[in-house]
Amino acid sequence: MNKFKLRAIPGMLLVSALLAGALPAGEPPVIDLWPEGVPGLRADATAEKIDGDHVTNVHRPTLTWFAASSGQATGTVVIICPGGAYGVLSWGKEGVEPARWFNALGVSAFVLKYRLAEYGHPAPLRDVLRAVRLVRSRATEFGIKADRIGVMGFSAGGHLASCAGTLYDAPEGRTGAPLDAVSARPDFLMLIYPVITMKDPYAHAGSRRNLLGPNPSPELIGRYSTDTQVTKNTPPAFLLTTFEDGTVPAENSIGFFEALHRAGVPAELHVYEKGPHGIGLRPGHGPTSDWPKLGEQWLHLHGWIAGS
Repeated sequence: MNKFKLRAIPGMLLVSALLAGALPAGEPPVIDLWPEGVPGLRADATAEKIDGDHVTNVHRPTLTWFAASSGQATGTVVIICPGGAYGVLSWGKEGVEPARWFNALGVSAFVLKYRLAEYGHPAPLRDVLRAVRLVRSRATEFGIKADRIGVMGFSAGGHLASCAGTLYDAPEGRTGAPLDAVSARPDFLMLIYPVITMKDPYAHAGSRRNLLGPNPSPELIGRYSTDTQVTKNTPPAFLLTTFEDGTVPAENSIGFFEALHRAGVPAELHVYEKGPHGIGLRPGHGPTSDWPKLGEQWLHLHGWIAGS
C-alpha cells in the first residue's frame, strides 16, 4: 500500500527477531492476533487485498507495532482502528500516520488490522478486545504500562473503538482462549468522526450493513448503538466531529458525549463548523486540521503524555 509494507511475524518469534536485528529499519513488526487460530476463520478465506491506501478481505487480523523511541517513551500505548465503513481499512491515513504522530509524543502505537464485512458481527469486536488483552498481557515486553492503554478509531474504526470502551466485558467478545481472563477495558478512548449509532436517522447505513447484515434485528441494532451502552465504567474519551460531515452526522459524536456526561465519565467533544469526513491528521482543512493539537492537550491533561 504505497510506501507502507505489511509483514507477518508470528507473535512467539517477535522478541527474538527484534533482538537479532532481523527486521529492516523502518519496517515495523507485525504480530499475529490469533496465533492459536482465527476464531470462525472462513473455509474459503483468500489473500487480503491491498489497493493503494486501502486494505480489504481481511481474514487474519494483526497488530502492526510502532514503538516510541526509548528516550521519549511515556509508557502509554494506543491501539488504532482505521476507518472504512467495515468494508475497507484506510491504512495509511487513519493507521500509520496517526501511529507516527503518537510516536512523536512519546506514545507507542499498534495499528489494528481487523476483520470486515466478510465476517461482520461479532468478529471485529473479538479482534479489538483480543488486541487490548494481548497488548496488556505483554506490556513488559512492549515497554509500556498495562494501565495506560488507549484505543483510537476513525469513522467505523471509531465505532469499533467505542465498542471496546463499552462492550469490553461482552460474552460475544470472548472465544474461550486463556487471554479471555485479561481485562479488555481500555484506559481511554479517542474517537475521530466516529460512527456511534446503528439507529436511523443518524446511522451510517454502509457501516451498519457491513457489520450487522442487511436486516439486523432491533436487539442487535440497540446492542451496537454504543451510546446506549455507556456506563460509569466507560473510559474517558476525546471526540472530534464537524457539522459539515455529510457521511457520519455529528449527532453520532454528540450522542456519545451526552451519554458519557450523564454517566459522569470525563469527556471532551470538539465540533467544528467546517471539514469533510475522513480528514485524518492531514492539513488543508482550515482550523479543523489543528485538532491534533487539542488531542495532544487532552492527553497531557489526563497524564497520558508529558507536558510540552
